[in-house]
Amino acid sequence: MNIDLSEEAFAYGREAQRALGAAGGDELVKRAEADPASRAGLVEPLLGDLGAWDLDPRGDADDLEAAAALSRAFGYWAAPYPIAERLARPAGSDGLVVVADRHPEGAVAGLDLRWTTVTLDGARGVATAVPSDARARDTAFVTALDVRSEGEADVRDVALGLVLPCWTLLGMLDRAMELTREHVLVRRQFGKPLADKQGVQFQLTDAEVERAGVAMLARYALWSVQDGRAEAVHDALALRLAVIEAAETVLRTCHLLHGAVGFCDEAALSWISRYSQPLRRLPYGVSGTGARLARSIGRDGLTGLFSEVTA
Repeated sequence: MNIDLSEEAFAYGREAQRALGAAGGDELVKRAEADPASRAGLVEPLLGDLGAWDLDPRGDADDLEAAAALSRAFGYWAAPYPIAERLARPAGSDGLVVVADRHPEGAVAGLDLRWTTVTLDGARGVATAVPSDARARDTAFVTALDVRSEGEADVRDVALGLVLPCWTLLGMLDRAMELTREHVLVRRQFGKPLADKQGVQFQLTDAEVERAGVAMLARYALWSVQDGRAEAVHDALALRLAVIEAAETVLRTCHLLHGAVGFCDEAALSWISRYSQPLRRLPYGVSGTGARLARSIGRDGLTGLFSEVTA
């Protein structure tokens, strides 16, 4: 078992991150929020240049790693586009969204695309986004989905549809930690940088342990999907639970160390925090995901790296 991403996938992710930065970086989400109709136009040309639509995450292990790295790069900039959902698409669809059993929703407002939906119980559907007059600032592009049942989904749909968005959220945690380290190095209190304070160092260390831990679990869950393991859905659910719990810890610490400025539009952390919300609560938040994981694994428990997650 080798759960490390290939150097080629890392290089692809770094190139995507640089390209997004050059295309606007933090300004991308601000522009999309101000003009939701521009959401696709801001990003899709860049995806073509990066060869994103040539990736075959379902059929090629290397392409799946590249898709994960690309999703992480989009998360780093909180780029306003559901890249993970687009990359997880099955044949004949524009994207794949994992939805709740009731009141299906997705962060897909403003995109004229044909979506495939799947529930955690494996019910598959075809969906379109329901038009809404709500402001993107209030919804983070989340809208209801009009779903028409289409039978049963492949197990791989559920696993892939859960895992790739976790990589987007992981990219957001990467950036939140980076921004906070920079802030405590620059911000001074009583004549010294905040970073010199032992309490600040302890808080940052705890948050980094959380982030690094879920990065390892994300690689394991991706390998589980690649390997076609029977437990891939269990591993994907366990990853989702771990990453949204880590997001609570990391973002709480980052906001605490930023202070009030971390909630202002001038701070990139504010945008990352706001646009992480759909990834953290859809299709289920911490409690709902934990309950579905417990129901899914029953008395068998988890295997591999996730065997300690529920301890």
